[in-house]
Amino acid sequence: MKQPPVRPGIMDLKPYVAGESKLEGHARVIKLSSNEGALGPSPKAIAAMRVAAAVVDRYPDGAAVALREAIGRRHGLDPARLVCGSGSDELISLLVRAYAGPGDEVLFPAHAFLMYRIYAQGAGVTPVAAPENGMVADVDALLAHVSERTRILFLANPNNPTGTYLSDAEVRRLREGLREDVLLVLDAAYAEYVEKNDYEPGIALVDSHPNTVMLRTFSKIHGMGGARLGWAYGPDHVIDVLNRVRSPFNVSVPALAGGEAAIQDHAFTDLAREHNDYWLAWTAERLRALGLNLTDSVGNFVLVTFQTEPGRTVNDADAFLRGKGIIARAMGAYGLPDSLRITIGTGDEMRACVDALAEFVAG
Repeated sequence: MKQPPVRPGIMDLKPYVAGESKLEGHARVIKLSSNEGALGPSPKAIAAMRVAAAVVDRYPDGAAVALREAIGRRHGLDPARLVCGSGSDELISLLVRAYAGPGDEVLFPAHAFLMYRIYAQGAGVTPVAAPENGMVADVDALLAHVSERTRILFLANPNNPTGTYLSDAEVRRLREGLREDVLLVLDAAYAEYVEKNDYEPGIALVDSHPNTVMLRTFSKIHGMGGARLGWAYGPDHVIDVLNRVRSPFNVSVPALAGGEAAIQDHAFTDLAREHNDYWLAWTAERLRALGLNLTDSVGNFVLVTFQTEPGRTVNDADAFLRGKGIIARAMGAYGLPDSLRITIGTGDEMRACVDALAEFVAG
């Protein structure tokens, strides 16, 4: 049978592989593979989504007015400069489609979120990865890789999967070193977890520098990964473009309701941050005490690098954890073949994971 021709480059794509949720032979699985919020959604968000379930026969508000106003109140932003999407993933895709095409380049650090590359290749755009410095984005390397064909630079800050971040001063140096017509997209999915004096998620830079966009998500600290909800803050001209290319009803009724309730539940967000602060430090301290190598993560996960000798490799560690019913995330696809990313879960889950790795290290 003759098949319709596929656009060049599509069949070269390696599909994104999500974190696993099930293990054969284990009734109870500890899933630490997807950086999901350890505490789940706010009870107020759950209640709002349950109410919204009764009206899913109606189309949602395509302009997400109430949600944008709630986000604006929470962060002191103009709702007119916000656009919501089906996760920040959709907004990444829309930005690539709107601002780059065949013959253009999209630039990002070497160990960046895989979807930057996938969305670029899917649009016929050439993905360009700049080297990092000790698993930290390198401003000089990024600027050195800018070419006349560069249209977008994606910077996840903090970065997934390394957990490292760039200071506000370094991000500003990056922006000021770029051509004015290069769109800088600051993906701040993990911003709510960061408590560093020199960190800024991107709001100030969007306000002070044109052609800069900040992305945020409800999938992490708000625990709503399954609802698929994200938002972008940018200059009027970028928001206008995104509203032209997005689907008319791209955010569901339950997601809109849940997001509006979640963004207003400051107490729950604070609780989730406090939980992560404690268990991130607790986990990192104990894994380092086992002799394991970790990056200095400021997200809701740790990146652990293993030895290469037989019996001590990342594959050995992964298999050992799986034997205990614990799923971490192998990082080979990110160019980190000796590393596992381990999400911060509940206290019981982190104790079980650390105990299992202690047993693995002990042989």
